[in-house]
Amino acid sequence: MDIANSVALVTGASRGLGRHFATQLLERGASKVYATARNPESVDLPGAEVLRLDITDPASVAAVAEAASDVTLLVNNAGIITTHGLVDGDLDQIELEMDTAYYGPLRMIRAFAPILKAGGGGAIVNVLSVASWVPSEHWGAYSAAKAAAWSLTNSVRLELSGQNTLVTGLYLGPTDTDMARGVPFEKNDPADVVKATLDGIEAEQAEVIADALSVQAKANLALDPAVIYTPAAVSA
Repeated sequence: MDIANSVALVTGASRGLGRHFATQLLERGASKVYATARNPESVDLPGAEVLRLDITDPASVAAVAEAASDVTLLVNNAGIITTHGLVDGDLDQIELEMDTAYYGPLRMIRAFAPILKAGGGGAIVNVLSVASWVPSEHWGAYSAAKAAAWSLTNSVRLELSGQNTLVTGLYLGPTDTDMARGVPFEKNDPADVVKATLDGIEAEQAEVIADALSVQAKANLALDPAVIYTPAAVSA
């Protein structure tokens, strides 16, 4: 997958990782970048084609797929974090997390898979999280949604392998964006994360694991759950 001359669509492109994705795609020679957001007026990216998109709205997804029928690279970046737990959190907020992190990317993949196939296969990037592998007693809804998106990514990779579509999962810990404001940990530089991801796409990597925290979290999956899924272990 060559970034140069690709036609990319980035969800949640108004700020954070999404803005960095759109900017670097343009810098690396993408022939067109669709920068999408629920509020398109919030997107200020010279050279990008801005589209309105709400990934939780099937009609909005369908309209964008019709408008951007030349896409060869789909970046599923849009996300939220509600900081709700699963046991006593607001169920509407829990459902919103799942709709945004799981059903939203699924809608996009279902809408764009035929477009990618028609263009020779292309690529999909799903922006996931270390939370796919590390739960939180405080942000259980976010962790559960990202874990579901991890499984989605792996399943879709299998389903789309026959049409030559690369499916890459990006895993990262706290990163210096608006979403992580106030998180009391050392944070990744979002520009470095995006560069590593775009390099990974060109190298046809199935996963880009952006930091040491995420590397360790994946390795810990082989351990006894009674050891790693405790409040002390998760907060370490």
